[in-house]
Amino acid sequence: MKITSLLTVMAATIGVAMSALPTQAQSDVQLISRETLFGNPDKASPRISPDGEQLAYLAPVNGVLNVWVRPIDDPTAANPVTRDTGRGIRIYFWAYTSKHILYLQDDAGDENWRLYCVDLTTRREKALTPASATAPGAQEPHEVTARIQHVSYKFPYEIIVALNDRDPQFHALYRVNIETGERILLQDNDRFLAFHTDDDYNVRFAARLTSDGGNEMLMPAGEGRWKLFAQISMEDLLTTGPVDFDEMGSVLYMIDSRGRDTAALTSINLETGAAKTLAADKKADISGDVMLHPTRKHLQAASSTYIRKKWHIIDRTLRDDFEFLADLAGGEMSVISRTLDDTQWIVAFEMDSGPVRYYRYEREAPSAHFLFTNRSELEGAALAPMHSQVIRARDRLKLVSYYTLPVGSDADGDGWPEKPLPMVLWVHGGPWGRDFWGFDPVHQWLANRGYAVLSVNFRGSTGFGKKFINAANMEWGGRMQLDLLDGVRWAVKKKIADPQKVAIMGGSYGGYATLVGMTFTPETFACGVDIVGPSNLVTFMETMPPYWEPFVELWATRVGDHRTPDGRSFLAQRSPLTFADRIARPLLIGHGANDPRVKQAESDQIVETMQANNIPVTYVLYPDEGHGFARPENRLSFFAVAEAFLAEHLGGRYEPIGDDFDGSSITVPVGADQIPGLREAPPSK
Repeated sequence: MKITSLLTVMAATIGVAMSALPTQAQSDVQLISRETLFGNPDKASPRISPDGEQLAYLAPVNGVLNVWVRPIDDPTAANPVTRDTGRGIRIYFWAYTSKHILYLQDDAGDENWRLYCVDLTTRREKALTPASATAPGAQEPHEVTARIQHVSYKFPYEIIVALNDRDPQFHALYRVNIETGERILLQDNDRFLAFHTDDDYNVRFAARLTSDGGNEMLMPAGEGRWKLFAQISMEDLLTTGPVDFDEMGSVLYMIDSRGRDTAALTSINLETGAAKTLAADKKADISGDVMLHPTRKHLQAASSTYIRKKWHIIDRTLRDDFEFLADLAGGEMSVISRTLDDTQWIVAFEMDSGPVRYYRYEREAPSAHFLFTNRSELEGAALAPMHSQVIRARDRLKLVSYYTLPVGSDADGDGWPEKPLPMVLWVHGGPWGRDFWGFDPVHQWLANRGYAVLSVNFRGSTGFGKKFINAANMEWGGRMQLDLLDGVRWAVKKKIADPQKVAIMGGSYGGYATLVGMTFTPETFACGVDIVGPSNLVTFMETMPPYWEPFVELWATRVGDHRTPDGRSFLAQRSPLTFADRIARPLLIGHGANDPRVKQAESDQIVETMQANNIPVTYVLYPDEGHGFARPENRLSFFAVAEAFLAEHLGGRYEPIGDDFDGSSITVPVGADQIPGLREAPPSK
């Protein structure tokens, strides 16, 4: 496979005044607990071993996610094989030995990932990469982060790992023996942002950004020299790149938007230069699942998503498989794991109003065996369907959007509530990501509390073609924000949202958009919830991790250039901190102290400015978190605070905090008195 390049404070009930009670039909709907929605899943991320004899998955051990392994046909014989007691494991995979599990873990959210290997025979665990290293010529050690470059069935005991041990900015490639831990330098690096390797562990391409924000694909030319293979313009950068090679290594598969708008799946014969389009979608990029045969490496299928996922079958021998699976369950299907002989698949079905359903599919019979759902308590719960809508922006750009209504608010089931509702605009991060149809715990949580929820794929969101992405260039806080406002305007016009009771909430870029909403249009939103959002684009870009430095031209050409006086002035005008004195509505801010992407200072400085201007704010800080809240105890405590905050200002329902602060590292440095029930929380720890 090719691995490509986020305390007990009180037990009393919070008393929150509700300014607008839900309708009788809504009030009859049982509250779904935050634990059910945001706690650990029962089981998740199943992976079948390459030989098809074992199944691995994630499940809690004493409240912490670990890897479990069992025989493929015996669910009762499962045992945990890892022993994490901190943040939980989320990234793991099988080695091709079928006798080892490999996983990545960082320290308290710092994203300095280390690679570990567990021998399933001896149960011994070994760290395969260092936590720190001293670069040649340096005086002090620096922290090291590992990336999985390539895992090939041809070398079951070796993998390629990228490490920035020799230079904090650049990742060199190493062949790593998973049993002994021996590392052999394969490719040094002092200039490239990434490499592309084949199943024989040959370095085939290197990627380097150009000063205009484009990308050069370079081929080795011997004796440390490189020659140009392809020039990718800035306009195509985020929609064009290599996927993998065929079995012989003579054909390159790419996602490619050059000469077209939406990215197609293509093949290039490296000997003749002949190119072929294998799958394309006029409305959306081929940017989701790409299936290649595990050993023969021919392309079999790929997906695109405009509003809903669409599969493109390339290998006709898979047609019967997809027809069989289409009748198995509802929702959207993904193939998430396969045996080396391709006779067994692990298949996931994503629903909008239910948990993910996992099956083991045997192709030869064919037959499917239900494994489990990820959250069994959601089965039978009063979950709401997710509706889709294409909203026109003021400049006529089409914005694929999704909204959810509280159960009981849409009596005739036509997708429109009986009367306008308080609404939360839930903004995705990235910004080079997107919202999808499917189960969204935030949508379900907020809808269950009585709010309409709207997610807008604003310009810059991925999957909709390069024109859509490039329409966001230099538009942070500009047209990207106007798209969100146009979504709110649509919801008000359609009588989904009460214009006096609209909140904005999001994480990362979504947190930035929240701060922009509270400062640029201070009368639009009744309140805002910012999670790890940058407040000052200049300081945000100046404090990026060193290994993001090779991407600086991408940020400079798409957001603004912090290296020039004009660029800094532009970024300042797009920074919420510059206009913090305009904030007129309640604001809740959450951050992780170890966030390497958006430093804690981004929240500190806007909180300090608000305090200096006597503007109330509540600030929640977690000393053991990074870019988002990974520990379930911390997630539960933050959403408990956010739920009380929203109920205070929008009038929705709420679940008493109960024990949702137990085990959390939550601190409330500022503004505990702004939210009922937080006065008991200590100001800091």
